Amino acid sequence: MTRLGRWTALTAAAALLTAGCSGGSSEDDKGDRGDSGARPSAAAPSGVPASLASQTLDWGRCKATADSPAPGGDWQCATLEAPLDWAEPDGETIRLALIRAKATGDERIGSLLFNFGGPGGSGVSMMPSYADTVSSLHKRYDLVSWDPRGVAASEGVRCRGDEAIEDAESVDSTPDTPAEEQAYLKDAADFAKGCEKAAGKLMAHVSTTDTARDMDLMRHVLGDEKMHYFGISYGTELGGVYAHLFPNRVGRVVLDAVVDPSADTMGHAENQARGFQRALDDYLTSTGQDPEQGSRKIAGLLERLDAEPLPTSSPGRKLTQSLALTGIVLPLYSKDGWPALTSALAAAEDGDGSELLALADGYNERDSSGRYGTATHSQRVISCLDDRQRPTVEETRKLLPRFEKVSPVFGAFLGWDTAGWCHAWPVTGQHETPEVSAPGAAPILVVGNTGDPATPYEGARRMADELGKGVAVVLTWEGEGHGAYGSGSDCVDSTVDAYLLKGSVPRDGKTCS
Repeated sequence: MTRLGRWTALTAAAALLTAGCSGGSSEDDKGDRGDSGARPSAAAPSGVPASLASQTLDWGRCKATADSPAPGGDWQCATLEAPLDWAEPDGETIRLALIRAKATGDERIGSLLFNFGGPGGSGVSMMPSYADTVSSLHKRYDLVSWDPRGVAASEGVRCRGDEAIEDAESVDSTPDTPAEEQAYLKDAADFAKGCEKAAGKLMAHVSTTDTARDMDLMRHVLGDEKMHYFGISYGTELGGVYAHLFPNRVGRVVLDAVVDPSADTMGHAENQARGFQRALDDYLTSTGQDPEQGSRKIAGLLERLDAEPLPTSSPGRKLTQSLALTGIVLPLYSKDGWPALTSALAAAEDGDGSELLALADGYNERDSSGRYGTATHSQRVISCLDDRQRPTVEETRKLLPRFEKVSPVFGAFLGWDTAGWCHAWPVTGQHETPEVSAPGAAPILVVGNTGDPATPYEGARRMADELGKGVAVVLTWEGEGHGAYGSGSDCVDSTVDAYLLKGSVPRDGKTCS
């Protein structure tokens, strides 16, 4: 497949509409060993070899990558050594890329670890561009993020080359004939083979559980007794798994744009169909259109594209149905993207697919030279190791009417995706749903946004239920877009800040309108 089969729960998707990372490199090339003066705490991860538990991070100037320039200012980078296989911690190791900016104030609390979602998003690339959003937190926390195993600078996986990705754009992701079904499943199987060849033995050790254990080693090496963490989107699932594994090490933890941990493969697809349709309805209403009629019009456009892709200004490329759908998805991640969607849909109705293609390329990390990023690949490798379910084409066909009823625009695509996403995957998945129960953990702030397209609001309450009684505190924002913090609500931002900076836990059920 040419793109994220299931649309990623990734904060950076919204940022693609407007942002770039800060450029330039630091003038200070001196390494900074250690962790802002703190020594590793006594709460060392159990079973970790002394050589790993006692390692010292060699912080130095960050380097530019193929995807982003070196961040300037006070950003520093280092690598953490972790076991490849946490079942054999004395064995082979893997190196994980970290980035940080030390607290700017005198009353430092510790490190605040960020995961921006995906799975497959690069924290090393995203953290500097997110710093302005969390500037109030930076006074008392070292801002820290990392590339999880199998992602970007931490032995990131690339399953196929750029030309093959572009060639696969012609594969129909909502097959209507036996020949199209065969091509769809063959493309999925070829992608799986490419991932297996590229990842090798790493392919069996990139699960969310593996990464949660990496986080606890990171916490220890950074010198923190407790884990202070800000998880967004898929990062909320990762945070829940960490809390389950290490409830006594939970410090101040925020989960924003919450993944439903009780949903299986079919449940996640249906959740996303509902969430994106809900966001599309809100968008259509904002333009003065009736949501039902507007959705029928967009569905009609997609049907026409399925039969005949539109020409674009990109040489040799046409706007297919699948690319158009991805182009529609991206602006729904943020209300700021709605004007771009209006323009792109109007152009497509006039016979020009260029604007929707450009939006799809932004989502798919395709630059002007035809080079693609690897978040797509990492996401699939991680999620197919997490999830043991492998729905068949027959099971998908039975559920298609239900998916299409939930969303006439997104339902068929997300329904078919359940059959193609992990088709012919060479590694068995670990579970049907992740375990996030965390009895005895400190209060965890769970933030849900009623207009969230990628992680619908219902996931926040379900995460709270799964974490367990007395653990989760739910904060609701009646807003639009993927995620709540930093999205324009002073109520949300001040509540989260008070929790992270002062330990002030809001009442469960607080709503910001």
